[in-house]
Amino acid sequence: MKPNNLINELSPYLQQHAFNPVDWYPWNDKAFQKAIDENKPIFLSIGYSTCHWCHVMEKESFEDEEIANILNKYFVSIKVDREERPDIDSIYMTTCQLTTGHGGWPLSIFLTPNKKPFFAGTYFPKENRYGRIGFKDLLLRIKEAWENNLTDIIKSSDDITNTLNQLFVKTETSPINERILDKAFKYFQTTFDNVHGGFGNAPKFPSPHNLIFLLSYWDNKTNSESLNMVLDTLEKMRLGGMYDQIGFGFHRYSTDEHWLVPHFEKMLYDQALLIIAYSFAFQITKKDFFKTTVYEIVEYLTLKMKNNDGAYFSAEDADSEGEEGKFYLWTYDELKNLLSDDEFLLASKFFNIKKDGNYFDEFSRTTIEKNILHQTYSFEEYSKLNNINLDQLKDKISSIRIKIYNQRKNRIHPFKDEKILTDWNSLLIASFSIAGRILQDDNLLDNAKKIIDFIENKMKSESGVLLHRYKNGKADINATLDDYAFYIWGLIEFYQSTFNFNIVDKISFYVDQSISKFYDEENGGFFLADKNSTDLIIKTKDMYDGAIPSGNSVMIYNLIKLNSILFQNKYNHIIEKTFNYFSNQLAQSPASSTFLLLSYMNYIFPKELVIIYKDEFELNEIKKTIFNNFLPLTTINAFHVNNKPDNFKSYELLNEKTTYFYCSNFNCKMPTNNFSEILSIDN
Repeated sequence: MKPNNLINELSPYLQQHAFNPVDWYPWNDKAFQKAIDENKPIFLSIGYSTCHWCHVMEKESFEDEEIANILNKYFVSIKVDREERPDIDSIYMTTCQLTTGHGGWPLSIFLTPNKKPFFAGTYFPKENRYGRIGFKDLLLRIKEAWENNLTDIIKSSDDITNTLNQLFVKTETSPINERILDKAFKYFQTTFDNVHGGFGNAPKFPSPHNLIFLLSYWDNKTNSESLNMVLDTLEKMRLGGMYDQIGFGFHRYSTDEHWLVPHFEKMLYDQALLIIAYSFAFQITKKDFFKTTVYEIVEYLTLKMKNNDGAYFSAEDADSEGEEGKFYLWTYDELKNLLSDDEFLLASKFFNIKKDGNYFDEFSRTTIEKNILHQTYSFEEYSKLNNINLDQLKDKISSIRIKIYNQRKNRIHPFKDEKILTDWNSLLIASFSIAGRILQDDNLLDNAKKIIDFIENKMKSESGVLLHRYKNGKADINATLDDYAFYIWGLIEFYQSTFNFNIVDKISFYVDQSISKFYDEENGGFFLADKNSTDLIIKTKDMYDGAIPSGNSVMIYNLIKLNSILFQNKYNHIIEKTFNYFSNQLAQSPASSTFLLLSYMNYIFPKELVIIYKDEFELNEIKKTIFNNFLPLTTINAFHVNNKPDNFKSYELLNEKTTYFYCSNFNCKMPTNNFSEILSIDN
């Protein structure tokens, strides 16, 4: 097979297409110059390596000689890995959503040679079916339109591009105040599924930042309903088929409302954000169920996703052997033959194994004779209902799980995307830091430190700026806002866990670099791509917190936290201008930007705690006390009495004992030696 122009690309997704008969190009000047020289439209296909429907479209169309001949004759075809170039994806995903009302991957966009879009869609079958135009038919229609109606196409592309530009310039603003938090809560209250947990109908995504917002809302408003919605959702997700009961870790989303049938790919960012949500749930409830889930996710990451230098790979595919979920599914007889009679009797009840299978395929609307292992009850509930000793039950299930896991290892594994991304690894720095302090586990903090060391040593250019992607021993691709924002967040959480003030200098350095590279001084807000980049038709800004929080939401959180750490208002003008820029969108749909709302809560309800101590033993005891409490809006500094930064020189010991200085909602309280007094102030 003859390779195409993707053969030398490092992206696993582009490599998957390197032997297609389609004459693919990566996103580069050569491709666009070819389109200009030959006066051809561009077909831009954007996806990622673990995307199921991307694989389907490749099999149906991009490996098909007939389709390849049409594309090669009449188009210039470009492939983009959306995980490597989120800045490109952002522009054309916005185009698709704007023109069709929906989006997703594979993203299929038709452009003029100057990169302006004139038609957008997602997955197309080769022939007309599923109520969709076939890809072959679509290509021939666009080819005909390009030859006969080019003027109309050019006008359409100009109109779409102008509309895109208007989305990211200064718009009307709306007043926002504390009531915006209540509006978001009411949305979740209205859409909450009282039976199965989660929000809305199928499909259901984990969206951990929504849960983290609701926990902070509960803490601030003492709203028990907000807390209960989160705990119920976390429990139902962990018990369901969306959780890998055998190898641990969460799949990407549930195709049904029961959390039973997942879309089987596993994404690094989901694991990171869910570690945070489950850690907070444990901190609040002290229930081992939530702590155990954290450690199971960590076990999955350690065994399957960690590279030799302490960083983590991006994702595992949904498919193996050309079939979605095949690696994770079991027939009744497979398990019956694998386990002893007693083991199978317990496993079939505990994991809901059915003779006819329990896998209901939403696409075909049929039940497949395979089983998705899932729990109806937690260990504690099952133990009580069946009068089984809890410890014995856990031991038996653990033995069964290990036996199934070892058998599963013999199967053909799903493809693993082994590129390392700065932004997603930075989410893990935050999650390991948060989990490490809550669970008082130095090993988790060490995991965070190793990722920091990896980024500092291997994910920076010679000039000291961050890079986005590491693969095959090489770091490249300019970092985006998300890389900087998530890395700074990770560093902040690591500082909040260790109180090593040297980290604050690093945080300040990357914050100033971010402002220089991405901040829009004229209108407010941060661009996703570097302001000086030249290969994009527009620069996008995003506040929508989708599968992961937006870079803007996290960057504003960082600036608010850094202000509190430094006891300065150095970044207030940027914070206020950015809130103002996004205020209209936030007022219209606050529940779509819950991490930005979390930032807003920290802005209007700031809480700062400074601790002065005498020795390291004392500091460790202090950590055990404060980290036992859920304090989502509190920024903490802790300094040895003889080693304080200049801003804190006036803070001294009271009665020669550990002293707490606490400020809440812009009011500072009298210093105290009793931490319980701090906890009682806002209650």
